[in-house]
Amino acid sequence: MQFPKICLITAAICGCSVLTLESVSAQDSFVALAHVGGDGAGVVDHGHGATLTLTLSQPVPYRIFTLTDPLRMVVDFAEVDWTGFNPIAFDQAEAVTAVRVGGFRPGWSRMVLDLAHPVAVTSAQMQRTVEGATLHLSLDPVSEGDFAAQSGVPETAQFPLAGKPVELAPVARVPIGTGPLRVVLDPGHGGIDPGAVRDGLHEADLVLKFAHELRDVLVRAGGFEVVLTRDDDTFVPLETRISIARAVAADVFISLHADALSEGHAEGATVYTLAERASDEASVKLAERHDRADILAGVDLSDQDDVIAAVLLDMARTETEPRTDRLADALVTRLQKTIEMHKRPRMEAGFSVLKSADVPSILLELGFLSSPKDRANLVDFDWRQTAAQAIRDALLAWVDEESSVALKTRH
Repeated sequence: MQFPKICLITAAICGCSVLTLESVSAQDSFVALAHVGGDGAGVVDHGHGATLTLTLSQPVPYRIFTLTDPLRMVVDFAEVDWTGFNPIAFDQAEAVTAVRVGGFRPGWSRMVLDLAHPVAVTSAQMQRTVEGATLHLSLDPVSEGDFAAQSGVPETAQFPLAGKPVELAPVARVPIGTGPLRVVLDPGHGGIDPGAVRDGLHEADLVLKFAHELRDVLVRAGGFEVVLTRDDDTFVPLETRISIARAVAADVFISLHADALSEGHAEGATVYTLAERASDEASVKLAERHDRADILAGVDLSDQDDVIAAVLLDMARTETEPRTDRLADALVTRLQKTIEMHKRPRMEAGFSVLKSADVPSILLELGFLSSPKDRANLVDFDWRQTAAQAIRDALLAWVDEESSVALKTRH
């Protein structure tokens, strides 16, 4: 079966029919969670192309599209549990250099194949078997021009809000100190993007656990309303994380990370604020790692701003920037008293999640998974509680300072 340009939502069942997502979704047997398993799954070379085989416990709807910069192929499923998936079997072919799998949004799972050279899907079939179903994809080489012309995120794969919807009524922001402080906690990475990985520890899991515990500390303290950009192991695009903060009229946005450095050595927590020019080369690389998640997962965030919007955003940032600096200073002051921080605890970088113009936003690297000491801290409940309580105290101190500044401004 030949697929023109982009393979959109398809599910070839028993090799004899092609169903759209709408018709498949109406059949309960096709929308329950499928599990990977069975022998023979993987990618094998055939000439300069390759054949991909994936065994599942049942047929599910799927869609395929390709992306450039870097070259990759995205296969979405509704829905697959990747427990037991063996990535080694999928990155042994010449055409495929790496593979990532995970949750993408509620009801959808995603596989991303990094490609060594341009290929196109020349046939796609999900065949029912006694054990469940098997997906077969044939990939053949194409020219760079043909690959570019056929690539792109189809409208059916563009989700305006990935992750669990924020179920809150419309709210208005009130002056700091006159009501509960509305804090948005942003556990980095998730789903298709596990973040840094060391000794079996995944950054996405660690920061989600910390976000849950920090939320509990803030709620117990009183005077806080807390929203998480993700509450489980789900992929949430960077732009959506910022949109959630705006949707709930957040007073503060805190993005949580625990990265790893491939070169050099670093230990301790670091507080980042936004800057066009990063504090050092390591910050540049960290920003590239964080922002690369959307590119790898297939979310195209290019061409989001026009000239007028950019000017308005810059005007808003002029007012927000000093408030953000005071927030960062308060966090550094409190954290330094309780946990070990990086030798340069206050830094700047161009992280996309810090680009909200009207919400004071910081990114907190809790530590580095490349450091054995930091890894031990991140899995220590007492250490996490100490850090969470320091963040609570910093937020309370910041509220007092903002109220004082506002009073002086009025007079």
